[in-house]
Amino acid sequence: MENQSDFVNSDIVMAYRRVIEGFIQERLQLKLDKLGDDEHDKRQLLRDEHQREVWLADAARRVTQIQLASHTLKPLNPDARGTNVYLSEPFCADATLVGTHMLGIDRTDDVVGNAAALDVFKFLKLPAGDKTLLARCLDGDTVLVHAMSDDTPSADAWVAAFAGIVDSKSAVASHTLGKQLYFPLPDGSYHLLAPLFPTALAHRLHNTLQEDRFSEAAKAARTARREERSHPHGYREYLNMVVQNFGGSKPQNISQLNSERGGANHLLASVPPVWQSQGIKPPLRIVSVFSKGGPVGRDADLRYLTKLLRKFLGNVIDHNNMAVRAKRRELVHQIIDTVLAIAAQIQCLPWGWSELGDCRLSTSEKRWLDAGATDHSDAESPADEWQDEVSERFGNWLNAALSTDKTLMGDTEFLEWKHQFKEALANEA
Repeated sequence: MENQSDFVNSDIVMAYRRVIEGFIQERLQLKLDKLGDDEHDKRQLLRDEHQREVWLADAARRVTQIQLASHTLKPLNPDARGTNVYLSEPFCADATLVGTHMLGIDRTDDVVGNAAALDVFKFLKLPAGDKTLLARCLDGDTVLVHAMSDDTPSADAWVAAFAGIVDSKSAVASHTLGKQLYFPLPDGSYHLLAPLFPTALAHRLHNTLQEDRFSEAAKAARTARREERSHPHGYREYLNMVVQNFGGSKPQNISQLNSERGGANHLLASVPPVWQSQGIKPPLRIVSVFSKGGPVGRDADLRYLTKLLRKFLGNVIDHNNMAVRAKRRELVHQIIDTVLAIAAQIQCLPWGWSELGDCRLSTSEKRWLDAGATDHSDAESPADEWQDEVSERFGNWLNAALSTDKTLMGDTEFLEWKHQFKEALANEA
């Protein structure tokens, strides 16, 4: 091996080593930041544990606790203990069938096992040149071996251990809590099938839905539609979609990708659309569109988004940095965009519906939602006044939707939601 090292490009070795050490130092800094100024012994212990070769040796030991997977069992039942499967090559090549084989080489694979060892997978996903560290481990890359350590036998063992992440940790087996299907055969016997959850495919679906529903391009197209302007492309709507959550408050116990999705897995309607039944109806017999029975209160997308924001706020209750504020603002903007999309549908109704005897909305909401409304006792008042009242109602509704025993929303949050909504209303005017 010493002779081989003469042919190893030292510049590439050092480049890979910088990638490895950068990841380790980043993790070290996160832990050091949590310590008090007087915890010197703990600081030194952490620094010792995060020396490159020490950390790699520990990571190579812990990688046996996780497994790369394209099809997983726990989404079927979180207590199931059977086999998870990693298919590197597709079994099916039929382009007319939807399956993992459609994802191509850029698919995102999942990881299952001990959640405490998931940092090892994050490490293996790091890019090193035109491949990830995992891909180089699977190739037995000599350059990576030298980048990990000058002690070649140890580094060889670590690379082999990391490559083992694709291997099942036990013999192939189902579980009593897994699903089983009896598939009939022509001779009267059966195949007993044990279906698994296509986690890589589900993650691609999730990312596609997020892009179609909340991307800047989709929002721009919806805005153009509301304003009756031309736009270079359209947008997609998914009717009657259901969100199924896996893992409860600990989605990481199901898998890594499930954790990245916050446990959310989308189920698309499997029936043909009945377009005539989807027409928007005027919000009659309610005092506000934000009330429990109103179009905002019963919207499935808004329930999902408020749940997502509520969970996020609960997880960062002790943190208030720039990243947290940016994420919170992004989620609130998604909620506001969805509320305004609902309002835009109501605004497309024939003018004057708010004059019907069953309409109990306030004057402000009538002015917002019905351009033909005549019940304007304050018709001469500036738009800012009705926008202010509508924004207050939004702020109160969102505060109520987000409040829990752990995260109580107060005046500060109310004012922030109100300001963001009023700003959005003003931009639409």
